Amino acid sequence: MTDINTDINKVKIIQNVVSGLYSSTIPQKQLINLDKVSSKVRYVAIGSDHGGYEAKEILKHFLRNIGYRITDVGTYSKESVDYPDFAVKVAKKVASGECERGIMIDGAGIGSSMTCNKVKGIRAALCYNIKTIVNSREHNNANVLTLGGPLHTPDELREMVKVWLETPFAGGRHWRRINKIIALERNY
Repeated sequence: MTDINTDINKVKIIQNVVSGLYSSTIPQKQLINLDKVSSKVRYVAIGSDHGGYEAKEILKHFLRNIGYRITDVGTYSKESVDYPDFAVKVAKKVASGECERGIMIDGAGIGSSMTCNKVKGIRAALCYNIKTIVNSREHNNANVLTLGGPLHTPDELREMVKVWLETPFAGGRHWRRINKIIALERNY
């Protein structure tokens, strides 16, 4: 069933591209890699500061158990650290293509989202419930999720991350908006 859904999503994306929804003003090298639109994510970078360490450990083990390949960029203890140091590591793993998605957890998720979004090619979304999780993927094609670890129960964290990793980008009218984000990145 997953392969059929993936094929259907790819056909929809191609139809959107052919129908002109994909801006022709963006140079070819700036176009989003359509292969990465698939909801079949395998490689995930995960990081945290000390405030998100416990949540990171819970999610790391959960994701490995359900089949994801995890790259843990730290931190590796509850000792106080600065979230930007780890948020940029997660963002760079995704921007380089080494990982398809990234998850960064700190005390509230705000600072990590701001940091990740400084890295070219990153669309980090701070999410706090299932509705924002789904929207970040379907409409914004977020490739990094930031969370406030202490703000959620372990079960909420597991559900949110699983849904985020499994939700595909809807394409269609949303391509135009993603292209505008990419264009802004080039100009500023």
